[in-house]
Amino acid sequence: MLLELFESLKGVLKLDPCCIDNNVFRLHYKVTVLMLAALSLLVTSSQLFGDPIDCISNDDIPHELLDTYCWIHSTFTLPNALNKKVGVEIPAPGVDKYTPGEDRVYHMYYQWVCFVLFLQAILFYVPRYLWKSWEGKRIRSLVMDFNTPVLTLDKKNETKDLLVAHLKENFNNHGMYFFYYFLSEVMNFVNVIGQMYMIDTFLGGQFTTYGIQVIQFSEMEQEDRVDPMVKVFPRLTKCTFHRYGSSGDVQRHDAICLLPLNILNEKIYIILWFWFVFLAVISGIMLVYRVTIILWPRSRLLLLRFRARLANKRNIEIIIQHCKIGDWFILDLLCKNIDSLHFRDVVADLAKELEDSKPLLNKEDFMARGD
Repeated sequence: MLLELFESLKGVLKLDPCCIDNNVFRLHYKVTVLMLAALSLLVTSSQLFGDPIDCISNDDIPHELLDTYCWIHSTFTLPNALNKKVGVEIPAPGVDKYTPGEDRVYHMYYQWVCFVLFLQAILFYVPRYLWKSWEGKRIRSLVMDFNTPVLTLDKKNETKDLLVAHLKENFNNHGMYFFYYFLSEVMNFVNVIGQMYMIDTFLGGQFTTYGIQVIQFSEMEQEDRVDPMVKVFPRLTKCTFHRYGSSGDVQRHDAICLLPLNILNEKIYIILWFWFVFLAVISGIMLVYRVTIILWPRSRLLLLRFRARLANKRNIEIIIQHCKIGDWFILDLLCKNIDSLHFRDVVADLAKELEDSKPLLNKEDFMARGD
């Protein structure tokens, strides 16, 4: 059953027949969504089919009852016991005799990890969902049969004429199309940064520096270091169970609880920390790249020349000097989806149509023009 659930996630990685974004965008809605969904299923299966908590008590409290109570009502550790010597002063980091009034750190997150991971997967897909709604399959309709290298001459000319006529008729009217895509990229960046702080709140303020602490821990001397993973995800904790005694008074029972699920949780969140940092960095770089394209018109010429290497450079220059940022973005997406030979012919015809209908800008006007 579990294998069937993981098999169903493989469809997320399938490449779409029509490309309407870039590789950084796909890291958000394909790789990250798949990763978070798979981890959510893994934690869920460990909770349902494994033994997420085992509590030990010398009293006559039924073992199953104690486990269920401590799982529902949370366990705790003592911050003052984290630096004591294990095996001499304490049985495990954070586990010690509790004195009334002493600080305690409660751990309830482990009940919610699977749900939070699933919620994160949904949030990472939201920008993609919105962009697909805004995009409205426009590129797919424009590509038509041009993603096929071999076409009959009549079919090729018919498709090319339709595409060139549409591009010319709607020239300088694609500004909102580009704006929606740029907004989606901004949402990706804001989402990954926001999720890092959301996890930080979820884990009690321990996530933002979690990866740095793990790296520092590996470089410290054995006798001086406290494992930050044990601090955030303790393997051994305490639980206090209250019940009525034979005389009707309230009795308190202390138990030590083993949390084998935290072995999995600590690995999950160290992976997520490094992945989110990587994703935030490359998403930020992508935004800088996008702003550069907006503010520096010549960059569009250089990029389109690089992508459409078979097209005549003069034709590309004519098109770029006439188009605005939205038109360039449409051409950039078409270049990704149309066979290179067909795109070369489209560029040639479009350049001719534009040259005949509009005067060219001189170089100074082109560089100074704003979109």
